Amino acid sequence: MNAKRISTTIFLIVCITLLAFLANAYIGGKFHSIETLQQYIQKFGIFGPIILVIVQAVQVVIPILPGFLGCAAGAVLFGSAGGFWCNYIGISLGSIIAFILARKYGVTLVQSIFPKDKYEKYSEWAGKSKSYTVLLFLGMVLPLFPDDFFCYFSGLTKMNIKKFTTIIILGKPWCILIYSIMFSKL
Repeated sequence: MNAKRISTTIFLIVCITLLAFLANAYIGGKFHSIETLQQYIQKFGIFGPIILVIVQAVQVVIPILPGFLGCAAGAVLFGSAGGFWCNYIGISLGSIIAFILARKYGVTLVQSIFPKDKYEKYSEWAGKSKSYTVLLFLGMVLPLFPDDFFCYFSGLTKMNIKKFTTIIILGKPWCILIYSIMFSKL
């Protein structure tokens, strides 16, 4: 079984478990409104935000769901500020982990997670680009950029972890902030 199948299986098991847990809470009347949902999540104390941070980190490392879904959940559950911090920390950690995994396990890992044609297209482009760092930073700032792929892909380049981490820390908050403000209004 390749890495993509294993990670997808693990992710699906976690999602099914989470869905069963949420279905039970829904049946128990915990989701009648956003307020009752927030009250329900508050009962978990510090574990509520910690779970969101972990989910956001995992969704970068195992790129199945788009990150903005977690950003929406965070903003709805914890407000724009609380959701922002949980999402920012989780996505940043996941991005750095993806970079490190790609650096350690190389092209084989990246090609097992992403389609080969996508890998070949971007590797050819990045190999010729003199402005990959600038484009990566702009991509982290912009919503709907294929961040997960580029976090892994950057681990295959000559970019060092310090530069990558700086790009994530300075570029990532802007898009997450927009999502947090936008989704907290729901």
